[in-house]
Amino acid sequence: MLATMTPSARQVQRAGSAGVVAGEPAARLRILHVITSLARGGAQMHLLELMRGQQRRGHSVELAFLKDPDMVEDFRPFVPFPFYLGEGSTSWAAILGRLWGLISSIKPDVVHTHLLKADAYGAVAGHFGPAKVTIASKHNDEAPLRRWWVALAHGWLSRLDDRIIVVSEHVGRYMVEVGRVPAEKIRRVYYGISLDRPISLAEAQVREIRRELGLPREGPFLFCAGRLDPQKGHLVLFEAMREVVRRVPAARLVVAGAPQQASPEYVAELRAMAMSPELREAILLIGERRDVPRLMAACDLFVLASFWEGLGLVFLEAMAAAKPVVATRVSAVPEVVIDGETGLLVPPGDPAALADALVQLCQDAALRRRLGLAGYRRVREHFSADRMVEETLAVYHEALAARGFGAMAR
Repeated sequence: MLATMTPSARQVQRAGSAGVVAGEPAARLRILHVITSLARGGAQMHLLELMRGQQRRGHSVELAFLKDPDMVEDFRPFVPFPFYLGEGSTSWAAILGRLWGLISSIKPDVVHTHLLKADAYGAVAGHFGPAKVTIASKHNDEAPLRRWWVALAHGWLSRLDDRIIVVSEHVGRYMVEVGRVPAEKIRRVYYGISLDRPISLAEAQVREIRRELGLPREGPFLFCAGRLDPQKGHLVLFEAMREVVRRVPAARLVVAGAPQQASPEYVAELRAMAMSPELREAILLIGERRDVPRLMAACDLFVLASFWEGLGLVFLEAMAAAKPVVATRVSAVPEVVIDGETGLLVPPGDPAALADALVQLCQDAALRRRLGLAGYRRVREHFSADRMVEETLAVYHEALAARGFGAMAR
């Protein structure tokens, strides 16, 4: 059932090319992306990579967002005027009206939405507006969909979309079984990542980064990047670090990530735990960072103890830097991190198992090197940015062809 529901990359590309005359260049598309939030996160970084790739291929790409302008400057070189739709300062009807007006003004060929609220607004405004097709990307196994009335509304709105892109097989199953999405509309397109990032640094560069962070010159450098949110399992990781530093006293954990306004108690508990006598020297919270690839290239291993993940773009970032990954065996993580081949997977919520995996890698440099190189090869072969962009465009063309727009002129 899953193979039919979420075609392979090759199947998606064949479907997307329907209606395009062989030997002719694909039409230049006008694409409007709509995302709920521009707070820094995996979905936002994915969208930035996708829009860059679409623009490089000659498409006109624009962006609208509902809230959190944190990453506006990151998008501005590619999208000169991101449209702010104003969630929090106006009613849902006004937001819908603004989006409808925007679509009516720019008349995009494709409206492509990201995250639940944007999906809802885009399904209505795109379907009933002048857009040729509407596409929704599902980035996570969203917890709100477990409420029956949310799932009911989500399933109805999904029927207004022409195609649903899911970022993993796991998210595809979840959207059918929980989110009530019609299986025949789903296409799976894994995240992709550019490989134009540092894989290794000179010893002097690593020493400088360690000095900047206040780390000792020697000893394992463990790195964790992700928003400070209960989903990411930091408390489990910190508990595991008690055992790690008992067995490997020189180990240091650096945690990059912005505090979430919705989780102040969680963040306070994290900070208190990091300042406890056993962990004060072992854990460093450095907040949000814009140089994550640089820090990734300097670390010895990457760790994240999530309770769920739609895919986990940060795992691809670690593997692209040839770093071994220690993660939890949840959701889509095993689709990315191959246990024993590119990293080590442990049960969620199990600090003892997590500590054992971390200690094993801290004490075995050869194993770290083998897993890291295998991860780099896996990203290069299966998770490239070019592959992601081409598969996404293929879904657009498949949807356009189904609507009778397969032979659009450039």
